[in-house]
Amino acid sequence: MDKKGITGNQLKILAALFMTVDHIGLELFPDISVLRIIGRLAMPIFAWMIAEGCTHTRNKSRYLLTMLLAALAYQLVFWLQFRATGLSIFATFSLSIGLIYGLDYANKRKDALSFAILAAVFVLVCIPCVILPQVFHLKKFAVQYGLCGVLLPALIYVGTTRVEKLFLAACGMAMMALSLGDIQWYALLCLPLLALYNGQRGKWRMKYFFYLYYPLHRIAIIAVNVLFFD
Repeated sequence: MDKKGITGNQLKILAALFMTVDHIGLELFPDISVLRIIGRLAMPIFAWMIAEGCTHTRNKSRYLLTMLLAALAYQLVFWLQFRATGLSIFATFSLSIGLIYGLDYANKRKDALSFAILAAVFVLVCIPCVILPQVFHLKKFAVQYGLCGVLLPALIYVGTTRVEKLFLAACGMAMMALSLGDIQWYALLCLPLLALYNGQRGKWRMKYFFYLYYPLHRIAIIAVNVLFFD
């Protein structure tokens, strides 16, 4: 029998809807701020599901590789077609997954080598998130949501209970808001939805849903913008 609450699939669909509204506001109706506010709910939900994916995946290396390939494919397509240089959310979550694996390895081994590896992973994460944008002024190549965005799934992952995960998620969202600006505080509105998550994937097989939907909806919105708004 299914548990009451919201499944992982349902959360992903909600996040995709919020994300679509956000990008419609970004590309088509930049003066309608409520669209961007609604969009703030998307990223934390996806971050929660990334943490869940790292917890339940049967093949950790394949999970990371899939995210990395999605990041590379998105970057190539959007650079060739639109000359877009900003790194996508796939890059953000690739770094998150790598950091989570480093945390997991250090937690299991608890020796000097494992903590050294974790420190090295964190430095590697900081290079595209902090060092390149600040030191070399490469802000166009910055990771989406920055270092705080990378840390959010990791914070959720280390929580051992529902309450801990929600608290750490709230802390991560607060850090993003302090880093990115006032509108990001609206991301906290997704906490009631996350609290309703029942821990089940759901009946539908949506393993690659986000990987495909993200670039396709961006291309569709950009096409509408070019055809009807330029």
